[in-house]
Amino acid sequence: MEMVRIENLSATFGDSCVLKNVSLCLKKNVWLSVVGESGSGKSLTALTMLGLLDNTNIKYTTGSIVVFPPLSSETQEFRNPHDLKTYRGKGIGFIFQEPMTALNPALTCGFQVSEAIPSGIGKTAGKEYVLQLFNEVQLPVPEEVYKKYPHQLSGGQRQRVMIAMALAGNPQLLIADEPTTALDPTVQKAVLDLLKNLQSKREISILFISHDLEAVANVSDEVIVMQKGQIVEQGRAQEILHNPQHPYTQGLLACKPNRERKGERLMTLKDEFIIKKTYAFSASELSILEVKNVSKQYNSTDHKALNDISFDIKQGQSLALIGESGCGKTTLSKILLGLLPPTAGAVHWKGTELLSSSQPFSKPVRGKIQMVFQDPFASLNPKHTIATTLIETLRAYEPQLSKSQLNERVEILLNEVGMEGDARSKYPHNFSGGQRQRIVIARALASQPELLICDEAVAALDVSVQSQILNLLNELREQKNLSYLFISHDMSVVYHMCDSAMIMQKGEIIETGSISDIFNAPKNQYTQELLRSASMH
Repeated sequence: MEMVRIENLSATFGDSCVLKNVSLCLKKNVWLSVVGESGSGKSLTALTMLGLLDNTNIKYTTGSIVVFPPLSSETQEFRNPHDLKTYRGKGIGFIFQEPMTALNPALTCGFQVSEAIPSGIGKTAGKEYVLQLFNEVQLPVPEEVYKKYPHQLSGGQRQRVMIAMALAGNPQLLIADEPTTALDPTVQKAVLDLLKNLQSKREISILFISHDLEAVANVSDEVIVMQKGQIVEQGRAQEILHNPQHPYTQGLLACKPNRERKGERLMTLKDEFIIKKTYAFSASELSILEVKNVSKQYNSTDHKALNDISFDIKQGQSLALIGESGCGKTTLSKILLGLLPPTAGAVHWKGTELLSSSQPFSKPVRGKIQMVFQDPFASLNPKHTIATTLIETLRAYEPQLSKSQLNERVEILLNEVGMEGDARSKYPHNFSGGQRQRIVIARALASQPELLICDEAVAALDVSVQSQILNLLNELREQKNLSYLFISHDMSVVYHMCDSAMIMQKGEIIETGSISDIFNAPKNQYTQELLRSASMH
């Protein structure tokens, strides 16, 4: 039974055609996933189905959207998708990518969900309904969550609140736009399992937008592949993902890290021919960073965010740091960067104490450890050109450089990360996500570091751009003999990029070993669960 049918929909934004003759059919109780690169039209198509673009410069030139019962009381055809706004909440629910941004930080979670309930329900009945929704999305202690603010919940809990809000109007169709991108494997699996159960229990349709091809393969009934505003392939999920016919779909799947191709250059969609390369990394037994019995407690009443952590990183090594949100990964990173003092223990750099609970960070070493952040747009100053950003960093570490020397170094840094020369005069908003991440890497390289901490450095990127950044990081490691502390929740990326791994849980390292030992024969039950959630064991 059809729920929504889009027929030959085209749209323009200024002089650009952003949707080209898009046609799709969403059936009742079917999970339809839409995949493709950033800018392919995935989210644009979803937002169009809710009339959420009526205050933009989007113009629909051809096509229509037909809505069928039970989504509507009668079959209706909309030539102007802006009119579909009447279905927001009641007929169609929307789950946004980033719940912390989508939820109001000044209002309690219970109040925000109650706002989404259809009018006519009294205050007492409304609260009961919200608590019932919180139960349905498996939030712990719904009465407590009702009174809490978004910042008091974990990422997975906030996403469940968003799902409850989307369900408040009892919709027949749920649109989920990258709902698990920022979540670790166990939380991601729990959210996807929850959505699958809700689909079955409520007999609703789900339109799922994602660049995670493994997640799509695990949950989808049907898949649509979009490229540059048009659908290039669609059909049953297993057929599309295991036997793709279109070269673009084949390319997308080839970009994904593969366990059989560890240590090899990844394919990218920019490749015009097959480039085969195996990286040769220089292994060393010299430890450049040693963490000795480090603990961190924020105040006397809190549990320890880090509890007696010890490990070392060798020259040229890529060490994975894996664990759920809240396990202490970010706290550890901040201590290694000198942004937080440890409560106990010490960190040594090449045999010399770098910092401890009594000694502040050693300034001469500060440039030797740099960070590549998860969100490149948030970590770049939008008011500064790329040249200004890089020069500011260069001056901080090499104040003696002349203006001509600074400009020369900017050119070298941009070339090292594969950016065009005219990038120097542009601003962050002029670039794509992958280009911005290259600029963030260039800034990190400005101080000539020996250790890069990559904190979810490719989590926000689609698979085609992700492969380019991973290749770049491997090339830099090979050329400069860099060491990496690689923080990621994507297990296929971790396996591809790292030699060894540490597993963290509740502030403690519970398992360490070579990447093959951790992935092929994990000893700890928690590690086994993490890998199982990511379908890697």
